[in-house]
Amino acid sequence: MTKQIWLNLPVKSVAKAKDFFWKIGFSFNEQHDTPSSTCMVVGESHFVVMLFEESLFEGFSQNKITDTKASSEILISIDAESKEEVDELAQKVQDAGGTIFSSPAESQGWMYGFGFADIDGHRWNVLFMDFTKLS
Repeated sequence: MTKQIWLNLPVKSVAKAKDFFWKIGFSFNEQHDTPSSTCMVVGESHFVVMLFEESLFEGFSQNKITDTKASSEILISIDAESKEEVDELAQKVQDAGGTIFSSPAESQGWMYGFGFADIDGHRWNVLFMDFTKLS
């Protein structure tokens, strides 16, 4: 069966996208880099997010790319260790040129998070979940 799963995202410029994600704290497995793609590694389990130039991505998917200014196809959620980490990441996203579409806030009494769009408009959700407050 399957051994691994990864996410592929289209970007306008691999170099600019890589710079953005580097600034907010993500790392890369550069041995898999090409001029039109890069391999971003997320979290302790090293989840792979491949960033592909839009034309290459369209070739793989054999479909047009969604206009992220008009609609969303995906919301990528990542966890944080604390409320402070949520706030720090929100500031890094803003400083790196991302767009905060949902400011850091408490939700449902046990979650704290924010939402942002990266420089290509892909939407991300960052959450700290305090399961001790879950009822």
